[in-house]
Amino acid sequence: MNISPRSQLLIAIALAALMAMTRGQHFATVNLPSASWAVFFLAGALLKPRWVFPALFVEASLLDIAAMQWAGVSDWCMSPAYWMLIPAYGAMWLGGRLYAVMHRHQPSSLLLLAAIASVSAFVCYLFSGGGFLFFSGRYPDPSLGQLVERIAVYYPRNLTNLALYLGGASALYLGLHAAFAARRREVRS
Repeated sequence: MNISPRSQLLIAIALAALMAMTRGQHFATVNLPSASWAVFFLAGALLKPRWVFPALFVEASLLDIAAMQWAGVSDWCMSPAYWMLIPAYGAMWLGGRLYAVMHRHQPSSLLLLAAIASVSAFVCYLFSGGGFLFFSGRYPDPSLGQLVERIAVYYPRNLTNLALYLGGASALYLGLHAAFAARRREVRS
């Protein structure tokens, strides 16, 4: 995907704003499903600078800390396992990078997007959910059986949230791509 530096800056701002609006308790009266997984995937797919990954992780962490400090959100998830979010979000980021390399402007790319996003999300959940189960200290005797149960409960919901945001982003991308292509044809005429 060939995206201009100006467009990349706008995309980065939009992704940071989307994460801020959907991550936990915030200023909105309606809590939207978390877009964090989609933000990291889209950042990997659409943004070239590598520094965007740590910047987004810092943003996510600051949002979590702010939610605990000022919004009364429980600190249940803040444990040594929090650091497992780095490889978890890294899986989403790398999935986005892989998709960007394989993307073609044809309908079959949507199937590729779904496949890569699903695998990336599964690896992400293994690190985030599995990491929390085994390393948070919140569960006295964690087991693989518990992990399988947690995957069955939480992974489908997280995958649905991811599909919601990636579907919206794909529709926006396709619409903008078509509009710019039509504009280029008009200018050439």
